[in-house]
Amino acid sequence: MSATYTFDIFSSLDGYANHTGDWGGYWGKQGPEFLDRRLAQYAQEQRMVFGAAAYRDNVEMATAFPEAFEAPDSWITQLRNLPATVVSTTLEGPLDWPDATLESGDAVEVVARLKKESDVPLRSHGSLALNRALLAAGLVDRIQLTIFPVITGQTGANPVFQGADLDLELLESHTLDGNTQELTYRPTLHG
Repeated sequence: MSATYTFDIFSSLDGYANHTGDWGGYWGKQGPEFLDRRLAQYAQEQRMVFGAAAYRDNVEMATAFPEAFEAPDSWITQLRNLPATVVSTTLEGPLDWPDATLESGDAVEVVARLKKESDVPLRSHGSLALNRALLAAGLVDRIQLTIFPVITGQTGANPVFQGADLDLELLESHTLDGNTQELTYRPTLHG
């Protein structure tokens, strides 16, 4: 049996993964339902998968903003304490992560092997380049897209689905704090 792989990503309504403006974390729109849901999702047994850039960003955040690992954002502490695989051809060990394994080589091959070998679900938060390659290879089983109620056309950075052609089947939807949407889709390559 193959482990399920979930691409977990935050987005503005117009499809950007982050911003260059002064919005603040979560575009300033996080609420208690959102934070509680994240905490519950990351309390589940799973293995994280990161590309080099997302790994570096998470380590930098842990160093520069240690308060991000405290309540109300304690889900980030749970994320960091989960076992992780970092896929990179540029990083060298040891990694500054509690339970991380470094895998070099082609991300598609590494994740295909992990899906076959893992006894727990796999999840990636962020890691746009990695997940774009995995989407193109048909290895992503679920996209968990959390859409914050903002449009960041002038300050948006990193279009989430740049270059992708996907058909999506909606599996779940949740409205959190009255305005943030969490949508879970099953993607298939279009055409």
